[in-house]
Amino acid sequence: MTDRLPSVLIIDENATRASIIEAGLAAAGHSQVMVINEMHGIAAKIALHEPDVIVIDLENPNRDMLESIFQLSRAVKRPIAMFVDRSDTEAMQSAIDAGVSAYVVDGLRQERVKSILDMAISRFNAFSRLERELKEARGALEQRKVIDQAKGLIMTSRGVDEDAAYKLLRKAAMNTNRKIVDVAESLVMSARLLGDEGK
Repeated sequence: MTDRLPSVLIIDENATRASIIEAGLAAAGHSQVMVINEMHGIAAKIALHEPDVIVIDLENPNRDMLESIFQLSRAVKRPIAMFVDRSDTEAMQSAIDAGVSAYVVDGLRQERVKSILDMAISRFNAFSRLERELKEARGALEQRKVIDQAKGLIMTSRGVDEDAAYKLLRKAAMNTNRKIVDVAESLVMSARLLGDEGK
């Protein structure tokens, strides 16, 4: 198998702890590993390196540090595994809400790094798929609403039933080489402009 392992960016102000993560990744075959030892300007550094996965280790995080990491997590749209030495329920929930894929308390050990990284990637991919499916479902629902509005307008203006209204929409779409939803949107927009929108 020639699948390339993902590139990893380790963010850790403690060089000793960063080396534990780096050693765990190296033992698992990861060759593209970068380490950043300071938090200042971290967003620019992530943009520069464009890692596939981010591993953050916060030995003793305070609220401000956690909040800045959570803001970063929302922005980067990548799998993030976070190691912390201590935490509380609120911090853990904030991490999850911010999109951190794996939040590990007091679990920084070289032999666990690879499995935690794999879990973070898997959870990120699953969550991304769910987000995509939700967006598609919402889009389909919105399209359905527009088509239903357009059918209502046709039913009112032409005095036809729902099936006939849909057939007219479909015929107009085929004749103009457009999608039904596009024709429906045009019809609804025209009705709004003319003040004749079906309620």
